[in-house]
Amino acid sequence: MSCVGFCIIASITTILALPPTEPPLIRDYPFVAIWNAPTDQCQQLDIPLDTAAFQAVTTPAAVPGQFLTLFYEDRLGFYPKVDTAKRKRYRGGVPQNGNLTLHLAKARGQIDRGISQDSGPGLAVIDWESWRPLWDQNWGSKNIYKKLSISHALQMAPFLSSYKISQLAKGLFQQAGRRFMEKTISLGVGERPSRRWGFYLFPDCYNYGWEKPGYTGKCSAKIQKQNNQLLWLWEHSTALFPSVYLHLTLRNSPKAALYVRNRVQEALRVAALPKRPYTMPIYVYARPLYLLINFPVWLVLFQADLVSTVGESAALGASGVIMWGGTKDYNNKVNTLVQPYLTSTFNPYIANVTAAAMLCSEVLCQKKGRCVRKNYNSTHYLHLNPAHFSIIRSDRKYVAIGLPSNADLDLFTQTCASNRNKTHLGLIHLLFLELCLLLIHNAIM
Repeated sequence: MSCVGFCIIASITTILALPPTEPPLIRDYPFVAIWNAPTDQCQQLDIPLDTAAFQAVTTPAAVPGQFLTLFYEDRLGFYPKVDTAKRKRYRGGVPQNGNLTLHLAKARGQIDRGISQDSGPGLAVIDWESWRPLWDQNWGSKNIYKKLSISHALQMAPFLSSYKISQLAKGLFQQAGRRFMEKTISLGVGERPSRRWGFYLFPDCYNYGWEKPGYTGKCSAKIQKQNNQLLWLWEHSTALFPSVYLHLTLRNSPKAALYVRNRVQEALRVAALPKRPYTMPIYVYARPLYLLINFPVWLVLFQADLVSTVGESAALGASGVIMWGGTKDYNNKVNTLVQPYLTSTFNPYIANVTAAAMLCSEVLCQKKGRCVRKNYNSTHYLHLNPAHFSIIRSDRKYVAIGLPSNADLDLFTQTCASNRNKTHLGLIHLLFLELCLLLIHNAIM
């Protein structure tokens, strides 16, 4: 057994100058698991999906009143884009040719229909992936937006040099892209302030290249600088939604943890950039299947990769994980795989992590904080001690049964007592603590 170094994020800052995190949306759950995948095909095949371990069960479909509302490109206003496969432009193609006024008018109605005015707390995710607001990040198939922008600039000022045309195109594109994203998310926050709003995939780390020797997973200084340039977006967002979908080549590999760890860590860094009393919560998008060139592979995640995705996210201080799935993810073959996988592997692990996060929060910060790693690059996880806890299925829920040992409790109380002179009721400092839960590295239920 080994002790785990954790610190607490709560309601005021200390010497680390890390702002406190926002209270959880679901009471008493510092870390939540949200199901966001279609279930209709399973229902048609009479295959019940056991989602009892999740704190919220939602679907990507346009169903009003869900805890998580997902706005795809065709569900929110008039989003300008190019279909590269069909070589067809929609609504102006590039943002500088879009109609922002009409876009916002339509978006307002769609928000009002998708999220009722009296709805409770929840999440609202805007999934716009066709172009990126920074010119330099539109590579590969997205290079079409640069070409169209340059063509548009040439029509405006054909007398300029090629360099100045390129600069003009870049400026117009970034200015218009910013307006579309900024105004849209501001509209959402204004219309439905009880929801936490953000863009899927933002921030990104682009930390690929795991096939190369010496892979560390770290975000490059260049990408971090570009993410800093998006401060305007972070200042208008109220949540961040990075993605940690695993490519098939990362299956059961230690590089998977490095990949996920640094993507979540970059989101934590970005969340602290706006000057606010609280940092934005981070909800990490994950998937129960592997990816191969952007297509799902019908093979469920190895248990080690659950640790590398869900476990990493919880240990680093994310507010939750969103298990997303598209219609193609759940064909007949997958439906037969997912149900036993949920029951045997996924749900017990989700219950383990969420219970460990609750226990740690309750003992160390009176449910007013979230436990995170002392060293972000360690392999310590929020896992219940299997010597003292078991996970059972009871009354349509998964429950962690057990009590910490006397040694566990002594360590908890001693750690808290030794810092009580630095804390106040209701205002728990961000403590840099050695928290020994007697957690075992990678030992899970």
